[in-house]
Amino acid sequence: VQLVESGGGLVQPGASLRLSCTTSGIIFRIYNMGWYRQAPGKERELVAGITAGGSTNFADSVKGRFTISRDNAKNTVYLQMNSLKPEDTAVYYCNAATGRSTWWGQGTQVTVSS
Repeated sequence: VQLVESGGGLVQPGASLRLSCTTSGIIFRIYNMGWYRQAPGKERELVAGITAGGSTNFADSVKGRFTISRDNAKNTVYLQMNSLKPEDTAVYYCNAATGRSTWWGQGTQVTVSS
């Protein structure tokens, strides 16, 4: 099983980034997918999730700025991040979960700084 994140980088405040997480080795369409982040010295937190059925949820801190979507044909989940703030700086991790198993990607760094 592999979850490979991409799309991170260094951007200025107010900019946008789109993260991608492409999976292999799982039946993607049955998995609930999530994006988590972990900033230095802080615990990992859920940023956004999308269920196998397409329902979404977001952390209060990103509501209205981030969107999550999935493409089951491409086994990929996306996180569109707009109006980025310095406090969004973190390593972003992709998660795939069912009631029986959970998998994590290796993470991609997002740095928001002027």
